[in-house]
Formats: sequence, C-alpha cells, structure tokens
Amino acid sequence: MPGRGPDRTEHLVLPGVLTADQASETVAGILAVQRPDGAIPWFRGHHLDPWDHTEAAMALDASGEHEAAARAYEWLARHQNEDGSWYAAYDDGDAARPTDLSRETNFCAYPAVGVWHHYLATGDEAFLDRMWPVVHSAVEFVLALQLPGGQIGWKREADGTAVDDALLTGSSSVHQALRCALAIAEEREEAQPDWELAAGSLAHAIGAHPERFLDKSRYSMDWYYPVLGGAMTGTQAKARIEEGWDRFVVPGLGVRCVLPNPWVTGGESCELALALWVVGESDRALDVLQSIGHLRADGGMYWTGYVFEGENEGEKAVWPEELTSWTAASLLLAVAALGGDEATTAVFSGERLPSGLEPDCCERVG
Repeated sequence: MPGRGPDRTEHLVLPGVLTADQASETVAGILAVQRPDGAIPWFRGHHLDPWDHTEAAMALDASGEHEAAARAYEWLARHQNEDGSWYAAYDDGDAARPTDLSRETNFCAYPAVGVWHHYLATGDEAFLDRMWPVVHSAVEFVLALQLPGGQIGWKREADGTAVDDALLTGSSSVHQALRCALAIAEEREEAQPDWELAAGSLAHAIGAHPERFLDKSRYSMDWYYPVLGGAMTGTQAKARIEEGWDRFVVPGLGVRCVLPNPWVTGGESCELALALWVVGESDRALDVLQSIGHLRADGGMYWTGYVFEGENEGEKAVWPEELTSWTAASLLLAVAALGGDEATTAVFSGERLPSGLEPDCCERVG
C-alpha cells in the first residue's frame, strides 16, 4: 500500500477548503486519535460513541486509509453487546470502561452505513461476510424500538427500559442506515422484507407526520437531517432547505447548532453541505465549507464551534476548546462527496441504495 501523503488525498482537494497537503494533514490527525485496537474517540482522553466512531472510519476510507477503517469496524464487531447494541459512550474508546450504559438507536444503526461505505470503497467481500451478523443484529435491536407510527424510539436505558420518545434527527439517520443495511442484504442475496416495511414506514413518518417526534426544531440537525438521511427528496427536500436557511446559516461563519445561540459548529456546517450536495446545490455546499475555514487549527484538525457574538470582543471565541475527530471527519466526507469519491457519493446520494420502500400501510407489526 502506498505511503500516506498528498498523492492519496488528491481527490480531497477543494478550492478554498482543502489543498492536498491540508487534506493529508487532517487525515493524519484522525489517525493520531485512533487507538491501536481500532477505537476512534472524539479525541484522546474523551469518550467514544459508536456513531461518531463510524463517521471517523468513513472519513478514513474516503481518504484511502482502508486498513485503519477496517480496524475501526473490527472494534465494533468485537465489542457489540449480545442484544446487537453498543453502549452510548466508552471512556477514551476503552470497551472495558463504558460511561453511558444506555443504548441509543441511531448510534446502533449507523455502523451499517459505514460497513456499506467500506465495502463500496474496497470491494472486500470477506469483510462484508464478517460484518453481516453484526449489522443484522444491530438492525434487529433498533427495529425492536420502532413504534406503530413508524418512528424509532430514542433508546433503551441501562436497565432495559425502552424510551419511546422519538427524535427526528435520530430517526432520519436510522432511515439512511436501514437503506444501507438493505443494500448489504441485497448484495448477500438475503432478503429482509420486514426491514423494507420498517424503512418505508419510517420514511412516511418523517415526511408526513412531524407530530410523532419530539419538537427539537431549534436544532439545525432537525432541519436538514430528513434530507441528509434520504427520507425527504425532490421538491420536498429543496423546500425544507429553503425554509430553514435564513434561520440557521450565518454567512461567512457556518451553521448554527441551536437557535437562538450565536454559535456555529463545524459538524453541522459540513453535514448541511452534504445535504445541499444531495439536492444538487453544490455551489452553496462549497460556500458553506469555505465559510468554516476559521475553525481549522494548526495540525489540520477542526475546532468544534465558534461563538460569534458577545457584549465584549473577548466573548467571541472558539468554544468548546476541543479538536474533535468527528468534526474533521465530517469535513472530509463532505469534500469527498463534492469531489466525486465513488463510495461516498453512492452512500449519500442514494445511488445503489433501495428505493420505493413506501408501504401500503404505515404501521409496522412487531
């Protein structure tokens, strides 16, 4: 395998966002966070959660670091709970030290997205065979918390109690994961009709029944995630993007995390850029990515966010003072999509993912 360097990140060059050298530096920053056992915490000394761990692994695959990405997925396979779940947080990625014993559905579903992305990036059929039981078990855990209206309950508490409140962002992420899991099943010629019904019912809930979800409309993720997760498409998706644009986008700085706070965050900005690319708004996606250049730190990693208002100039500052692996990863994935990376575009555009899953009846029997 060729050595790491700009020659491996040329497809991650994007004007005003990354040069090949900068991309290589950012990839190296994520690799420096990864533990020898494959775990990728937010940063060393902080916790790992399965969703952000998977996102970081996907960024490594988009950057050609396939062996490192495979180690990340092997970590998930080794430490999956018997019920198909993972805990919500592990201290510094140490599986022996879980710090949040709840099991969140979107956290547990998302590895399916990463597994499918890794397969598309590498063509490694043996990897897909090894990870199929992991994906299958995780999806079954998640769908056991699907409610009659199609939405996905948030989590199981440490004592096993199901939390039936549904989050729009989380359910939208689960929708993308279900489609990726179905793509894996199709590749293996193992039909999963119950999953198809579940995905269709979930898409209907997201697209037509906002009342089935907790009201988190102050959060930008609830604005764009139905588009990013593929549950809203076409004119509905474009209308949703337009509806929230002026509320959440701060020109030249990025995307607010939550209203009315004067705080832009790199992760939300990059995810919005991905959603914009999904609906064919590549120019606006590029503008958003260029706007968060101020979050790039020495060494190639990215600050989580920036507070841009305050009575005193000193109140305008990077906050929190964290260089998170998932912020850097979200940027690399957005750049990879705009740059035409085949695996990344396939996963986020819906290409090679099942479609037409809308059910005749929007209730899942379970």
